[in-house]
Amino acid sequence: MKLCMIGTGYVGLVSGVCFSDLGNDVICVDKDQDKINNLQKGIIPIYEPGLQELTLKNFKNKKLKFSTDLKNSIKKSDIIFICVGTPTKKNDIGADLSQIYSVSKEISKSINRFKIIITKSTVPVTTGDEIEKILLKKVKKNKFSVISNPEFLREGEAIRDFIYPDRIVIGANDNKSAIILKNLYSPLISKGAKFISTNRRAAELIKYASNAFLATKITFINEIANLCEKTGIDVEDISIGIGLDKRIGSRFLRAGPAYGGSCFPKDTKAIVTTADKFKTNLSVIKSVIKSNSLRSKLLIKKVNEILKNKIKNKKICFLGVTFKANTDDMRDSSSLEMIPFLSKKGAKIKYYDPTGLKKEFNKLKNVSFSNSIQDSVKNADLVILHTEWNDFKSINFKKLNPSKNLKIYDMRNIYSPLKVKSQGFKYFGIGR
Repeated sequence: MKLCMIGTGYVGLVSGVCFSDLGNDVICVDKDQDKINNLQKGIIPIYEPGLQELTLKNFKNKKLKFSTDLKNSIKKSDIIFICVGTPTKKNDIGADLSQIYSVSKEISKSINRFKIIITKSTVPVTTGDEIEKILLKKVKKNKFSVISNPEFLREGEAIRDFIYPDRIVIGANDNKSAIILKNLYSPLISKGAKFISTNRRAAELIKYASNAFLATKITFINEIANLCEKTGIDVEDISIGIGLDKRIGSRFLRAGPAYGGSCFPKDTKAIVTTADKFKTNLSVIKSVIKSNSLRSKLLIKKVNEILKNKIKNKKICFLGVTFKANTDDMRDSSSLEMIPFLSKKGAKIKYYDPTGLKKEFNKLKNVSFSNSIQDSVKNADLVILHTEWNDFKSINFKKLNPSKNLKIYDMRNIYSPLKVKSQGFKYFGIGR
């Protein structure tokens, strides 16, 4: 099939590249000329394992193209995917849909025959209705169908999640389009992916409800970890004990920093805003948002306790600063709150992350990027394991010749407390 992906961000680029690898002819469109030029050279704007290789392969095979020409790309394609950003509004908690509606207006000017128009971006309930209204101002109803097809890609695991998805959700208000999309996804369905066909509004809500529930699991275990610290219990035992219950499941029950990234923070806020619009109180999700917003402050308080309220001139090393491993995404990472606070209190901070230097910390006093784990740990008073990169899991701190009084704050519980203590260092974990 001939597909057009509008937007070459995380969702658009990964989906476009993977669709081309399934044998479709894909045009990825973006208004950023520099970005398109780089993509044509094989330079990928995001860190995602395996994406560069797959992009180069399908670009060379001419199944994948990159363009800034939206009008012609739409005319040449059968299915149009809207993959632009839906960030949180400034001074509000609702989703900013300005890019979605702007693109919808552009699409309406270029429909030359029947098109299936799909929102791949995460959008609130009734967004599809609004897109349909925009299109109807320029185009007859029999010339298009507006579908919701939410993505469920995890950063760092996106290609695998696309090829082996848990489920494929299609929200269509007409049977013809649902059948066409089932055919598009047939290579994945044949591998065992469950295909769910529902109406458009239901598909829009499935995505938000999924993210809100996962965010709730993370927040729940973080709060249990707080209790564990006060009662001398290891939260890892609790996670295993409740996770083995098939009704609960073990995934997303790992205590650590606040949830972050491109989805959970904005999507929990957006679903609350939608519910308020329909005069429905989502009190559980509101509590999740509040608890998560306080999480980084609790972690900072713990650092204060570890250093006995003497932060000034302390040498602190951060291992990892992204919100999770296998991504360069800094959005809503706990490090964005912790590092500026500690810097302001007079700490001298070094950080190392496999994805390199972060512009977010460039202007902070006494904060510097290290090119290696060893350099970042050298002479540190406190090492904060912030992100669970594989690079950090087998570190032997003793071999790095650190300070004899080194303290280790393992915010991901990846180290054995006994092993670290046996090396002569003080260990602090989450919920331990």
